[in-house]
Amino acid sequence: MTSARPRVGHIQFLNCLPIYWGLVRSGALLDVELTKDTPDRLNDALVRGDLDIGPISLLEYLRNADELLLLPDLAVGSDGPVLSVNLVALGSTSRTSTLLARMWLAEVHGVHPEYFVCPPDLTAMLLEADAGVLIGDAALRATYDAPRTGLAVHDLGEVWRQWTGLPMVFAVWAVRRSYAVANPGLVKDVHTAFVRSRDEALGHVDAVALQAARWEVFDARTLATYFRTLDFRLGERQLAGLSEFARRAASVGAVATEVIPAFAEV
Repeated sequence: MTSARPRVGHIQFLNCLPIYWGLVRSGALLDVELTKDTPDRLNDALVRGDLDIGPISLLEYLRNADELLLLPDLAVGSDGPVLSVNLVALGSTSRTSTLLARMWLAEVHGVHPEYFVCPPDLTAMLLEADAGVLIGDAALRATYDAPRTGLAVHDLGEVWRQWTGLPMVFAVWAVRRSYAVANPGLVKDVHTAFVRSRDEALGHVDAVALQAARWEVFDARTLATYFRTLDFRLGERQLAGLSEFARRAASVGAVATEVIPAFAEV
């Protein structure tokens, strides 16, 4: 009797395209049942148990850490500007970025605006509000386009670095604890595939960018800069940033208690 393929999530944004590129190159996609979607939908699917393994926003991991284990050395973050997580309406598909913006405005600037959620379309957002939070491809476009229209753009990766001196981790890869216990070998295989995929892509950033530019609105140079800016690792320094965010999130009641990260054995 063969085991079912692991149900794995993948963020359908440019920020995770390098990892997907590596998975295609290695053939690892044949070994998983891949679901590509927005971060918020992938969050919910992993928490519900509709996915076994996948990326999840840092905030949602912290809120569901009892049921999840982190995969080592995999994340989406930045150690300084990230280019694609901006405060420019509170509308966002990332709950982590939304909380970061709220904490920064309150604690650094003493500002407590009225917040609401709407689709991540900058033009529509600014018809209803004075500022907005964007992530992913929409934020990357705003990084280059918004200043031309007189809008101020605050990169939340850079904001966090200036505020704390630490990297910001926006998303992590996690596995449901029950799945990890029942399928340790498959979890190890998936983790190995993703780490190799990341390393393969980061070793060929210009090729990834050139290929992606055929289908995206950004040119290859812009994409290469973006891919090199992103931080896909979860080492000691990134974990310090993760823990600091967890502490601050707990202090404002966004999570019940401060979480100590627990990792799957791979």
